[in-house]
Amino acid sequence: MIISKADLAALLNAKHAAPHGVLGMHPHTRGKSEGVVARALLREAVTCEVVELDATPPKAHGMTRLAPEGLFEVFIAKRPGVFRYQLRATYANGEARQFFDPYCFLPTLGAQDLYLFNEGNEHRIYEKLGANARELGGVKGVAFAVWAPAAARVSIVGNFNHWDGRYHPMRPLGASGVWELFVPGLGAGELYKYELRDQAGNIRVKTDPYGTYFEAPPGNAAIVCDAGNFQWNDAEWMKRRKVEAPQLDRPVSVYELHLGSWKRKPEDNNRPLTYRELAPELADYVSEMGFTHIEIMPIAEHPFDGSWGYQVTGFFAPTHRFGSPEDFAWFVDHLHQRGIGVILDWVPAHFPRDSFALAEFDGTHLYEHADPRQGAHMDWGTLIFNYGRNEVRCFLIASALAWLDRYHLDGLRVDAVASMLYLDYSRKEGQWIPNKYGGRENLEAIDFLKQVNDLVHFYYPGARMIAEESTSFSKVSRPTSDGGLGFDYKWNMGWMNDTLRYFAKEPVHRKWHQSDLTFGMLYQYAENFVTVFSHDEVVHGKASMLFKMGAWHIPEKAANLRALYAHMWCYPGKKLLFMGSEFAQSREWNHAASLDWHLCEYPDHEGVRRLVRDLNKLYVGEPVLSQNDFNPHGFRWITCHDAEANLLAYLRVDAFEQTIFVVVAHLGGATRTHRIGVPRRGFWTEVINSNSEYYGGTGLGNDGGREAEEEPRDGFSHSLNVTIAPFTTTVFKWTAG
Repeated sequence: MIISKADLAALLNAKHAAPHGVLGMHPHTRGKSEGVVARALLREAVTCEVVELDATPPKAHGMTRLAPEGLFEVFIAKRPGVFRYQLRATYANGEARQFFDPYCFLPTLGAQDLYLFNEGNEHRIYEKLGANARELGGVKGVAFAVWAPAAARVSIVGNFNHWDGRYHPMRPLGASGVWELFVPGLGAGELYKYELRDQAGNIRVKTDPYGTYFEAPPGNAAIVCDAGNFQWNDAEWMKRRKVEAPQLDRPVSVYELHLGSWKRKPEDNNRPLTYRELAPELADYVSEMGFTHIEIMPIAEHPFDGSWGYQVTGFFAPTHRFGSPEDFAWFVDHLHQRGIGVILDWVPAHFPRDSFALAEFDGTHLYEHADPRQGAHMDWGTLIFNYGRNEVRCFLIASALAWLDRYHLDGLRVDAVASMLYLDYSRKEGQWIPNKYGGRENLEAIDFLKQVNDLVHFYYPGARMIAEESTSFSKVSRPTSDGGLGFDYKWNMGWMNDTLRYFAKEPVHRKWHQSDLTFGMLYQYAENFVTVFSHDEVVHGKASMLFKMGAWHIPEKAANLRALYAHMWCYPGKKLLFMGSEFAQSREWNHAASLDWHLCEYPDHEGVRRLVRDLNKLYVGEPVLSQNDFNPHGFRWITCHDAEANLLAYLRVDAFEQTIFVVVAHLGGATRTHRIGVPRRGFWTEVINSNSEYYGGTGLGNDGGREAEEEPRDGFSHSLNVTIAPFTTTVFKWTAG
């Protein structure tokens, strides 16, 4: 026996920290004889031979079995150096196999890769860590690599070794903290995890942080999958997106949806649709409705349906629930071919405590802060990433870039940005640690957000970064070169809260709350805003959009909702509406059930849906509205102080005032005739009347339009004498003749 007793014991007890120094083939001198020594650790093998592949004919060298666990060794004399070989083993059941030895290959990661990773600057580390198909010296297999700097030993485990951590221990790559092993012969579909021994001797079995596909709960193994192998057919879409990249002020109307509850199959145990079932049906519907984009609630792999995808354990993997990664790529490709953009909800703010995932990954607080005042999220019971650690920042940046690279996504909506920006977010005095300047800003998270936004824009021109950010933090949607965070758009949470507070009031009380409708214009152009009513507004007892309306019966609630939507679509800002809200779903959203599509059989609900469809067509088709969202010169109040009449009126104009819209929102319960000032003489066409019978209203309106009269009002020389029904928004258009 050549192997030392210490090395033998370490291998057999799965404690060896440098297995490549013992296993495989190495030069060795035995007495005066120079040669090589070869060792292999094979589960359940009875015999083993080293087969010289370049000998003619191939020559076999029998190995000595040193331990019943399957450790074999042979000294081959008179060989000046290692040679190309395979192992040939027989097993107790009589099976014989010949294969390449995992321990005969050089590392698949170079020093430069590791240096950039440790510096936080390897932007495509997802191509190097995780499980990646490789061909080394003509041999196909899978290169596994994982970052676990505090681990005493790391092994790959899977069906191929009966989940036994003794048989595929990995090689540590210097001081990088990365462990690596190339396993020849493995391919797509193989299940695997990492088994780690921490410094205290505890065994931790972890799923792959860079995994691209995962099995269904209660299992949580990663699955070897080439996520970049899809043949795309969206070249025209991608080319157009790149050409239009500098144009932030383009029409964007987003349909937000949860894939598992948009529609289900009641005849098939109420299962959700798959990616491939969803794509054609969704494309048909979104096209009909006139939305330009869909935004998908998080689909990165997560163990618990009830988290809606916001507690992620697989930051690089589309969830298995609706199909494979290839199926998800097909989904995006199909929508692109139908002219629909796809935005993904991305969650870099926190991660769950599940023991199989990132938490205390190598026995230390690797991805999270050790101090709970920095590392524990108070609201969600989750953990907060350590944004100051280079490798963690590299991991998150790689996640963002991988979604855009592998799946051609058109943007990322970044969840819970406010919780990232502030160290005292949802914390009381004494529960947080100030930054180095004594402030409350999370400087490391801010730097991370700037970096990821800049890199997305650099690598993927035209892809949009959207912040869900609910505070007054300045310049969220301004370029980093101007001192901003670098997002393209920011959700307008203030407008949403104020507007819903107003509409929740009974009409008789609304005159006291007129400022809820007007205050938002004071900061409207401080950011590139998206005007939103998202999933967060229709859950947890907040009521559906329909039942938020301050009215006593359904027709009146529907009228309020129509008036609200018409105002929203004409008000500056990109648009986002959560699924079901477009047809006035009655009950709150339930992630485990389909939307109530049968409601579209009823006029009040179908009318709302028709209005949203027509509003999208108006918004997308009229540059005054769709390409004028961030231009303060394109908006002007006509009247905003007539609280007694529950009235708002404003202008939307183009740069040369060749096309002008007048929007009149009457949100009280009485029919009125009101004179509204306008800047031009001529005929003003009524292009939207939310009280139209077609939308479920009474039909009272302005007979297709009004001629401007030379009677001064609201600071203008001309005015329109308009009829305004209760709870109605009316839109008039003037075009230069």
